[in-house]
Amino acid sequence: MRFDAHVEVRLRPGIADPESATIERALPALGFDDVSSMSTGRSFRFAIEADDEDSAAERARELATALLANPVMEDVSTTVEPGRD
Repeated sequence: MRFDAHVEVRLRPGIADPESATIERALPALGFDDVSSMSTGRSFRFAIEADDEDSAAERARELATALLANPVMEDVSTTVEPGRD
């Protein structure tokens, strides 16, 4: 069975995020005074074949921690749902 996986990778709290800091400094000049606490991350979407949703979710987590993220510096969240054909 096919499942659609979505993996979000973001820096852990306390890890410097210079890209976010640059964006946050520019926000007031662009009229976004009401926006704060900016953070950046990466998003990955892929299809995965598995027997059931739990197996697909576990496989997506394994892929994320082995390849997509640095577990020392980054947090990972995964979601899996039945694939759309």
